[in-house]
Amino acid sequence: MDVFSDLIRGVRAHGSLFGSSTLTPPWSLRFVDGAPLTLCTVLAGAGWIVPDDHPPEPLRARETIVVRGPATFTFVDEVGTRAEPVACGAHCATPEQGGTRHRLGWYDHGGAAADGRGATTLIVGAYPVRGEISRRLLDALPVVLRVDAGGTADAVLDHLAAEVAVDTPGQQVVLDRLLDWMLVCTLREWFDQPGGEPPGWWAAQRDPVAGDALRLLHAEPAASWTVAALAKRTGTSRSTLAKRFTDLVGEPPLTYLTRWRMTLAADLLTEQESTTIADIARTVGYSDPFGFSAAFKRVRGVSPSDFRRTARDRTR
Repeated sequence: MDVFSDLIRGVRAHGSLFGSSTLTPPWSLRFVDGAPLTLCTVLAGAGWIVPDDHPPEPLRARETIVVRGPATFTFVDEVGTRAEPVACGAHCATPEQGGTRHRLGWYDHGGAAADGRGATTLIVGAYPVRGEISRRLLDALPVVLRVDAGGTADAVLDHLAAEVAVDTPGQQVVLDRLLDWMLVCTLREWFDQPGGEPPGWWAAQRDPVAGDALRLLHAEPAASWTVAALAKRTGTSRSTLAKRFTDLVGEPPLTYLTRWRMTLAADLLTEQESTTIADIARTVGYSDPFGFSAAFKRVRGVSPSDFRRTARDRTR
């Protein structure tokens, strides 16, 4: 398992809100949900994404912008438009504003020219993010990221355009999976773009030494790892492994392993309330629950019991 696959596995669409709007100027759509991730792309036309506390970003045909929550944002025809904002969330238009609700959360806003000239077609996917594992991915992202047209996501846009043009059984499942595909393509291109600032683990995955070590730590987090054991499995010396891993990832391999184990444990504490702390400790590589509790508190700032209690209280 590579790091990116591990971190994004909890970021999956499931009955997610999709919105499709065909708009003619002036318009101003205010997205108020503050979803953890919101993906915006334009099939035709252009506009501006205006996030709170962030400079406006132009969005042209087949470009994609991802906004990281809890920031809210507005999509407008022009910065400073005279249009009154329409609040968008589960419902993006009101009847008096020409909105007609369609299946699966798709919306068509009235006012578009009959021949489509001058209209902008916006597609939005609000993306839930669950668990501490996926939050490590969110922490690696800026508030706003953009990917230009012409990349691997273009093929997904073609599929999206075709799917929303029909009304067939299973459409929501198809749209969910297309959004998963779109998000993965968008993030991979953003991480790889020249002059970008991807997290250390992204570049390290392609290193023959640090990448192999990362894959081992993610594939076998509960193993009794030492630097010597990792070096042997990766076919290099301890000193070479330690230096390459630290230089590329930003921390020593065993420090990274401890933080990863505590991330896994945090999700287990939240999702498996009937599982004992001793069992969770063994699952993430600790035979001694007291040693696990000490490590968890050192990394997370609270004991496992307090973390579980707080998470339970938040969901009530």
